Amino acid sequence: MASAFGHAIIAVSIKTGFPQKHFTPRVLLVGVCCTILPDIDVLAFKFGIAYGSFWGHRGFSHSILFALLIGVICATLFSIKKGNWKSLILLWSYFFICTASHALLDSMTNGGLGVAFFSPWDNTRYFLPWRPIAVSPIGAARFFSARGLEVLKSEAIWIGIPSLIFWGITYISFKRK
Repeated sequence: MASAFGHAIIAVSIKTGFPQKHFTPRVLLVGVCCTILPDIDVLAFKFGIAYGSFWGHRGFSHSILFALLIGVICATLFSIKKGNWKSLILLWSYFFICTASHALLDSMTNGGLGVAFFSPWDNTRYFLPWRPIAVSPIGAARFFSARGLEVLKSEAIWIGIPSLIFWGITYISFKRK
């Protein structure tokens, strides 16, 4: 998996591609949480659930359906007060993309069993053909080590630089309007 830091960078970057009037600090915080949430499945290890199972790491919580559901739930919670369909759709899109980005990044790592993008219909695990991101160790103690530093270096190149480029392009594009 990519680290929580690598996933969080995506939420901040993606935000720049949306109209900013909808993006309060709370929306950004929830977006960051959405990028990290799929890794809730690491708790499966504590319960003896096999890595490759439906509820295992990179299983259902990394699927497109899970991202859709989380997007709907989060957007609905933010839009209940507003009753505004445009706001609901924009927020759903943001939260969906944030959550789905997790699986995309994990499928670009150089370790693990792959990602069950199509769960619950197909539990097959997939990687993208191009896998430049160093896989992050699971657990804080193992992350804050020399291995964790290598992961951060990898993420700075393969997540940080593209995120900065995206941010720059969208910032300039929306600034002109």
